Amino acid sequence: MTRPITAGIDGTEQSLDALAWAAREAVRRGLPLRVVHAWRVEEHDAVDTGDRATQERWVRESAESAVHAVRERHPDLAVTVDVLEGDAVDTLTGAAADAEMLVLGSRGHGPIVGFLVGSVGQQVIVDAARPVVLVRAGDRPSNEVAGHEIVVGQEGRPEDSAAALGFAFETAARRGATVRAVRAWTLPPVFAYSPASLQLLDEAGGLEPFERKGLAAALAPWRERYPDVHVVEHVEMGSAGQVLLSVAGTAQLMVVGRRARRTAVGARIGSVAHGVLHHADCPVAVVPPA
Repeated sequence: MTRPITAGIDGTEQSLDALAWAAREAVRRGLPLRVVHAWRVEEHDAVDTGDRATQERWVRESAESAVHAVRERHPDLAVTVDVLEGDAVDTLTGAAADAEMLVLGSRGHGPIVGFLVGSVGQQVIVDAARPVVLVRAGDRPSNEVAGHEIVVGQEGRPEDSAAALGFAFETAARRGATVRAVRAWTLPPVFAYSPASLQLLDEAGGLEPFERKGLAAALAPWRERYPDVHVVEHVEMGSAGQVLLSVAGTAQLMVVGRRARRTAVGARIGSVAHGVLHHADCPVAVVPPA
């Protein structure tokens, strides 16, 4: 089964730039592009929005206008358009299930807007079974140039970040880009050390060598699978979010794993993904565990 790259649009500038990003990625991967515009009838808008048929016509015209530009830019790309009435979270989550990835617009530097107003964005990221890529308004093809890296966060055991690493390496291979694999570490409290962990640290020669060994082990299978991808191993003391953001200036794409959880007040993504989504200038891919 061939999965399309799916772009969710809503007429905002950031969603149109996300659509352009999704189209370029679909061309690189040789995949079709699916464009989804979710909408619901507005019955109490301060502005006269007309009847249901009128609203649907406006939405369809908006979607077709956005796709027209993509078809002109990529005439050989297979593009389909679906205008779907319903809840945005349900619609986007459903669209992601059948996609290689779901691409959406994001304002960053504050609340995510467009489709991702308030808790909607977090719910989509939490519920999506496939990677979700957030693209800022102003993103341009010139950002995807040689020298700009695919930055990916790695933590814990090799399997903990396998999905994010796989996404990063495949993307880098398609783009001829370097992967910068980042593993951040902090000094744990003394009581966190067990006899077994102390032995491992002693064998590794200390904390930083221990972390470097952990990163190398996580990267080994991906280096073997993608031998032509150049890799930079980046181990630095500090919080994961801060270390990732410190290298975001040279990134064409940031890839982070998803640590989602639900609370009494709704879905929440992990603090690292949350911080990167709000402050990184480049597109960010949030990848669910395999």
